[in-house]
Amino acid sequence: MFTYETADQKEVRRFRIAQFNGRMATVTSGEAKVTGFVRSVLEQESSTPPRWTITIIPNTPKEEITPLRPTSRARPFAEDYL
Repeated sequence: MFTYETADQKEVRRFRIAQFNGRMATVTSGEAKVTGFVRSVLEQESSTPPRWTITIIPNTPKEEITPLRPTSRARPFAEDYL
């Protein structure tokens, strides 16, 4: 799990909408970029200005699918017509 803390209300709203709709969200923290499903958005009531802690469950990046046959199958028997 990835925990992210922010004070930006627009960003918090985006995460809450992603959590409600079951969509993935992307967080960029420094050089790290994490994409995954939002598990929780918690407000820290004792802080001024208000801050939120967002928990994201990261998804592993999908591997690129390699074709089983590297050659084109558009005209497999073209040499038969010559």
